Formats: sequence, C-alpha cells, structure tokens
Amino acid sequence: MGVILLAIESSCDETAAAVLKDGKILANVVANQTVHEQYGGVVPELASREHQKNIIPVVAQALQEAKITKSELNAVAFTRGPGLLGALLVGTSFAKGLALSLNIPLVEVNHMEAHIMAHFIDEPHPPFPFLCLTVSGGHTQLVIVSAPTKMHIIGETIDDAVGEAFDKTAKLLGLPYPGGPMVDAYAQKGNPRAFPFTKPNIEGLNFSFSGVKTAILYFLRAQLKDNPDFITENLADICASVQHTLVSILLDKLKQAAQQYQCRHIAIAGGVSANSGLRQALETAAQTEGWQVYLPAFEYCTDNAAMIAIAGYHKYLAQDFSSQAISPMPRMPIPTL
Repeated sequence: MGVILLAIESSCDETAAAVLKDGKILANVVANQTVHEQYGGVVPELASREHQKNIIPVVAQALQEAKITKSELNAVAFTRGPGLLGALLVGTSFAKGLALSLNIPLVEVNHMEAHIMAHFIDEPHPPFPFLCLTVSGGHTQLVIVSAPTKMHIIGETIDDAVGEAFDKTAKLLGLPYPGGPMVDAYAQKGNPRAFPFTKPNIEGLNFSFSGVKTAILYFLRAQLKDNPDFITENLADICASVQHTLVSILLDKLKQAAQQYQCRHIAIAGGVSANSGLRQALETAAQTEGWQVYLPAFEYCTDNAAMIAIAGYHKYLAQDFSSQAISPMPRMPIPTL
C-alpha cells in the first residue's frame, strides 16, 4: 500500500499545500501575500490573517489537482518552525485538526531541513553525506547532511542573514519589496567590480553580514551627498557590486567548509539559492574545485509545501510522528555539532 501525504507550509508569507504519493509530488500550490508590498516587508499580523483566508482554498486546490480525497490521506505534515509565530500557528492548528478528524498521523517538519530535502524531489539526488549551503531571508547556514533525518550545522550567521542583506540593499536603493530578486535582475546588467565593499573577517565557518549592510548604507549616503542622482545613474553597477560581495562571502566559507570536511558533493537551498549570481559562482567553483553541485528547481527554492512533503515523507517512513499536544516553535533549531 502506498503512502499519500498532505503537507502544509505557513512559516512566513506564503500559504502552501502539497500532495505526495510514494515520494512523488502530485500537486504543489502556493498562495503569495501581496498585502505586504506597501510596507516594504512582511507584517506578522497581516501574514497570519492572510494564512487564515488562504489555507482552506489552497489545501482544496492541492487535493483537487492531485486527484486525491481526504479519506485517502495517510498523514499530514506541517511546518512547526522556524518562522513567524502567528503564521505557524495557523498551519499547525489546521494540520492538527485535519489529522485528528481523519485519525491519521501528524508529522512535524523543520522548515530549514525541508529546504535541504527539496533536493530529493527531483533527480539527481545528492549522495550522503553532502554539504549544503542554506541561504534565505532569515538564515545563512552550512549544514552537513548525513541522512534524510540527520543534519548538523557547522557554520551560521552570527548576526543577519544574507537574504536580509539583499532586501536591505534593495530598500536603500528604493526598489520594491521583495527586493532580493530585483537586486539580482539589475546586477545582471552591471559591473560587479564597480564599487568594492570590504568583506568581514570572521574566523571559522560562521558568517556576518551586519557590517556589509552598514558599509553599503554609508557608501550610498556619501555618494548621494555629492550627487543626488547617484543611485539612478549607477543602479545596475551598485546591485552588481553588492551581489558580488555577498556571493563572495558565501563562496569563501563554502570552500573552506568543503576543504575542512573533505566534501565534494555540494548543494544549495533556501530562497536565495534562486539568485543567478550565486548559481553562476557555484558552477564556476564546481569546475575549479572539482565539486559536484546540486541546484534545486526554482519552484522549490522559495517557500513551498513540496519540500515539507518530501521531508515529512522520510519522517513518516521512520515512523517519526508528533502528538496532538504539539505547538509551533518559531526558533526551531537544527542540531549543531
């Protein structure tokens, strides 16, 4: 008998549902929240309200696309954390209620582990163990992945995430939210070495992006003081220079980790893994370093429920179920070595 699983993702500002059967994704539906655009960032309370409006239609659409009825489900997987408490609460409550009504197992999933497991949705799959660079608006991590349910952080940001640095830069440049993809788009038209920014000197495998954000802020203030049209006249070059700096920081640490742990199978995950500059840099590094690089499809880079489904599927196979007493964990960690 096969395993049919419904997965729910509601950690931030996407309401998503997916249906998986025997490890294959049958449907993957995502409802985006445009309400945050006017505020230049995600407003937690508004995100929670949007999840409440979207979750039933999104789940219904996923089941319809998969041609699966609720009675056929074997389990419900959901994002327990990390994420926004109110947003997580909506998904968690819905998953608990549905699992209870159907008398089927409940499977909690760590959002960041799910980003990594997105590599197992489509072929080719990275072999274990592999090294994964996980980059998003809230996290920047280097993770050794030994098995589908065995991951260990070996390095992470000590302050801000790289995705936040991209979004902050976009805001300083007057670009609309979400800004990271806009910076990427303009960067492809600019000179990455037009404006050099100093990279932080952090020992070990940890990252820091707070200083880079400050340097960008002061640089723009100084230039605008002399030329009020500086941003307009140099937008592509500014974006290209910032992106080059941020990607270089990521690649420097990734190379260090790969050498330290003798890893040649390298993966990237998280929303920033869709960045074209990072992907190009990884492909170049693959040739110079002798790496085998694994890049998830774009639709599985940003927040989605397919990644929750594949992570939940492997936990289901391990009979790793949750109780109805479970609650959201906004700061849910991945174990560290």
